[in-house]
Amino acid sequence: MSEQDNLQNAEGIEENTAAVKNEEVNTTSDDLINEIDNSNAEDAEDESHQERHDIEEKDYDTLSLDELVLDLENLVEHQKIQTIKKHVDGIKTAFDTKFNALLDEKKEEFLAEGGNEIDFYFSTPLKKSFNNAYKEFRQKTKAYYNALENNLKTNLSSRLEIIENMKAVIDNEDAMNIKHKQFKELQKQWKSAGPIPRDKYNNAWNSYHFNVERFYDLMNLDRGLRDKDFEHNLLEKLKIILRAEDLVKDENTNRSFRELQNLHKVWKEDIGPVAREHREPVWDRFKEASRKINDKRQVYYKELEVQYVKNLENKKEIISKIETLTTEKIANHSGWQNKIKEIEALREAFFKAGKVPIKVNEATWAEFKTAVRTFNHNKNEYYKSLKGEQLNNLTKKLELVKIAETNMTSDDFVKTTPLMKKIQSDWRNIGHVPRKDSDKIWKQFRAACNTYFDRIKEKRNEASAEEETAFTTKEALLKEIGALSLKGEQKEDLLTIKDYINQWKTIGRVPTNKRTIENDFNQTLDSLFTALDLNKTEAEMIKFENKLQDLASSKDNRLLDNEQNFVRKKMDDVRAEIIQLENNLQFFSNVKADNPLVADVHKNIVKHKDSLDLWKDKYKLIKQVRKANEPQPEADTTEESTATE
Repeated sequence: MSEQDNLQNAEGIEENTAAVKNEEVNTTSDDLINEIDNSNAEDAEDESHQERHDIEEKDYDTLSLDELVLDLENLVEHQKIQTIKKHVDGIKTAFDTKFNALLDEKKEEFLAEGGNEIDFYFSTPLKKSFNNAYKEFRQKTKAYYNALENNLKTNLSSRLEIIENMKAVIDNEDAMNIKHKQFKELQKQWKSAGPIPRDKYNNAWNSYHFNVERFYDLMNLDRGLRDKDFEHNLLEKLKIILRAEDLVKDENTNRSFRELQNLHKVWKEDIGPVAREHREPVWDRFKEASRKINDKRQVYYKELEVQYVKNLENKKEIISKIETLTTEKIANHSGWQNKIKEIEALREAFFKAGKVPIKVNEATWAEFKTAVRTFNHNKNEYYKSLKGEQLNNLTKKLELVKIAETNMTSDDFVKTTPLMKKIQSDWRNIGHVPRKDSDKIWKQFRAACNTYFDRIKEKRNEASAEEETAFTTKEALLKEIGALSLKGEQKEDLLTIKDYINQWKTIGRVPTNKRTIENDFNQTLDSLFTALDLNKTEAEMIKFENKLQDLASSKDNRLLDNEQNFVRKKMDDVRAEIIQLENNLQFFSNVKADNPLVADVHKNIVKHKDSLDLWKDKYKLIKQVRKANEPQPEADTTEESTATE
């Protein structure tokens, strides 16, 4: 029967059998109506079914383990427990798949390192968090359905009582208008009676509707009331049709189908029959809108299936790449590490590739697991072959740990610092050790090295405090020298200046970023020497001696080396200039000696020879200062962070 109004015989008139036989049956539409009716029957015991569709449904296969746990916790905490089962099932399937893949990988590694399968155990905080959230979901679900079961039984009793009351109203002798009012009140109670068990849904509804039909048959005796009801029902069904026709334009096919399902429920359960002449047209119009919505839905699913096929092709390509990597010959650790990164990237790409057709889902997953497992097996075989080498590396690193711990409290920084730096370099070059020992010996080694270099840092901090004090003292002394008034007696004034220079020397070094005070001191000396009319060479040597003493006080032999090299280079440069000038004189062999150009060359030669004598004196002074101070080679105690394991 094409008319699914369920009230087609409300007027008590039999349908023409021949007309029914000759009527063209739309199988697709009937299948659609049956699907909607079955879905509504399933929702009969849960009035919150609409809220399930309002929760975002994600492609859980593309999420990481962390994201899956977070989504599960949010659902269990913030959503009604009866609305999230489908989502929780999707999360659990995706989580179990990914965690089992990780578990297989860890097990392979454990066995490759010589472990026994019976001793293998692996867990993570993520797994514990997932188990706790899923356990809470099951507990809440059980509590909800225990409470729901009692509520469903109560609601069923109420609906059956309403049906009995309908029978009583139909059979009593009251006037039709009174019956009509009583019957409408019972229909209102029926609508608000609440959900009932799904297995009782069809029987209860059919019984209810049978009595509605009986009542409308009875209303043949009072066509005025019946026609008024028919008119009201027609208006309500036209509203539903208009809404269904609007839904045809909705681009969200899932949303439009869910609302269509609800419209059918209202049409079937909440609205009574219409006049006979309108019954077929309004139903056909509603069914046609339903067919169009379903057609769009089927197109959507076909497009989805096409996407699933593309996802399958993508996953097949990823599996092929993994298999190709598995066949490559890799002969060293760095090569394996690079391949491991490539495999990990491919694993992530596989999980994010999206869903595939359900009929090939298990086969695709099995193929992927086999490819990854083969790679891991080859990797573990390689590292198993390195076990002897790793044990040898362990012995070497333990020896370095022993050296580091023996010397970490040494006060001989000059001798120990190069040693500590060397063992750090050796550590980096030794290579891998068994994983179970790696962290332990690394922490021991790093702790010993850090202890030693922290002690150097403390010594430096102490030196920095002394340098700051020296700067403050020199700053005060410089002001005093700057305010000095000379007496006009060269010898006496020179002794006074030298006394200040000696005081300056004994103060010590200042911080590197404040060494400009040395230049200020030399400029002040220049002013005093100028005022004394002191021989320029003598003044220069006094300042140079002060400079050398400052360099020597640094305890860094490189500074004196640099100065000595500089002076030696200046001597070589001046000698070269003298040779060049003397060669130039050969061009003036026929020129008189009093010629201005010749005289100027002779003058420059004398000037450069004086300069050379000064640089020679400076060079001698450097050697004297180095010998007098007898500086010891100072190791570079610059801290070196230990190598990353």
